[in-house]
Amino acid sequence: MRLTECPKVFTRDLDKALPPEETVKRARAILEEKAPGVLRETRRVDTGRLGIPVYMSMYGPAASGLVPFRKQMGKGASPEQAEASALMELVERYSFFSLFADEEAFVSLTWSEAEELFGQRLMPISQVLASVGDDLDEDAARAVLDLVKWRFRPALRVGTEEEVIVPADWFKLLNEFNGSSAGNAPAEAVLQGACEAIERHVSAVVDRDRPELPTIEITPGADPVLDELLHCFAAQGIKVVLKDFSLGLPAPTVGAVAWDPATFPALSEIVFTAGTASSPAKAAIRALTEVAQLAGDFRTASRYEPSGLYKPLALDDIGWLRAGPTVPLESLPDLSAEDIRAELTKLAEAMEEQDLPLYALDLTRDDLDLPAAYVFAPGLAFRERSKHPSIGLYVGRRLAEEEDLETAVRGLKALEEHYPQAHFLAFFEGLAALASGDARVAFLKFETAAPMQPGDEETALANFYAAYALTQLADYQGALPFLDRAIELDTGAKEYFNLRGVCRFRQHEYDPAAADFQSALELDSGSAMDLANLGLCRKQQGRLDEAADHLRQALDLDPSLDFAVEQLRLVEEAGGR
Repeated sequence: MRLTECPKVFTRDLDKALPPEETVKRARAILEEKAPGVLRETRRVDTGRLGIPVYMSMYGPAASGLVPFRKQMGKGASPEQAEASALMELVERYSFFSLFADEEAFVSLTWSEAEELFGQRLMPISQVLASVGDDLDEDAARAVLDLVKWRFRPALRVGTEEEVIVPADWFKLLNEFNGSSAGNAPAEAVLQGACEAIERHVSAVVDRDRPELPTIEITPGADPVLDELLHCFAAQGIKVVLKDFSLGLPAPTVGAVAWDPATFPALSEIVFTAGTASSPAKAAIRALTEVAQLAGDFRTASRYEPSGLYKPLALDDIGWLRAGPTVPLESLPDLSAEDIRAELTKLAEAMEEQDLPLYALDLTRDDLDLPAAYVFAPGLAFRERSKHPSIGLYVGRRLAEEEDLETAVRGLKALEEHYPQAHFLAFFEGLAALASGDARVAFLKFETAAPMQPGDEETALANFYAAYALTQLADYQGALPFLDRAIELDTGAKEYFNLRGVCRFRQHEYDPAAADFQSALELDSGSAMDLANLGLCRKQQGRLDEAADHLRQALDLDPSLDFAVEQLRLVEEAGGR
């Protein structure tokens, strides 16, 4: 990946190498000509109440089976920028999943084989250890990594401009697709990906530690777009608090929490998010447009799925954010330059000084010629990663999910030498048994693993899998106590409510089953399966019109749900409208 000069051509709400209307025109033309069927449509989805546009891009049939999403969201202070954002997010995810689906794009080796083949060109194993904060010695780490093969590919170490061979799927395990980005030029794409990786890191730290942080005071007139956005919220009576989340990193990050006293909690939620950019004003703009994207205009009863930060459920949950000194926006770090490449250089060099080197994996598809990158830095955190990570945890996961039972068990026994009595060993033995079709052994392993877990989330997950194993044995009644325990420990996992709803439905307990499917939908309003299941409950309750409505909504989201098609036919024949 070559990073060349990248002068800023558009700077109104975001800094870009092309104006957003040109980005939209160019991306549409390339997708239509080079990748027909990948883009289905873009459309504006906000109600207009705030006056801050939100766009959605929808994948077409050519991307189904490759990208595990049907839609992407885009934000901006103008309709053109919001649509450009939605389009480029579609491009980045399509590029990301395309690359990782291409086995020929990688060299598959154990770590020791990679050291022998690549020598000094290989990422140091110390950086793999640093990526999860593991204190194993390097020889032990090598032995653990050698239990599975990794897919290696060149990446750019941005701060030193060196080409380095990296274990790409290791960082995909840690960060999923976070840090993937697309832009009008390589430098633009890499800077955006780097900002997202930093945003996820500081959000994870803030979410975990809840430190007292400065509250940002905005001086009117400092930035016209920022003034406009704040006016959009104030005009509707929506409260906004901005916080400095930069945490000593070189890029400014602004946290934002917003709520509408007039519509919360009946028609709106408390939205908590963050934005990172090269300048404080652009970081604040990014945070505020993200609020608009998540909020559903604060009156549509929509539900957003939290990612970088937890979702506050009551005003008491954000009391800690009111503390801290007041500081001007200008006090945050600033990387501003006239050229995006120059900003990226400043950021990468400063990250190197903090032992957080930035790497960029080129995702650009030859047939699209739309620059895309996957950016990561060993040592940055991610909220959705385990709170107790280690190399052994992720190697064990791969053994359990990808290997046959005999190989998995043998590998897990080898892991035990380096991680004796580790909380994840019995859990992964359960996953391996489940994958091999032995649900009874799997249940026993998960039941054993549950009290060994180090935190509530891990304990909840072990209980969930114990319940799932029992459902494979058709023991729906026996699964319920484990699901009750999982939900007691972690109320934010829609899968737990879904499975409890299924268990209750199987026992003809339609009222509590419907309540569980509704709880799952409150966590993810776009879950077609939960909508369909809720429709089945309403059918059994004799509420045929509601059943038909839920089933139609489910099929709008996922037309491939054959059982929903059949059930809708039966409901309509019975008189449901």
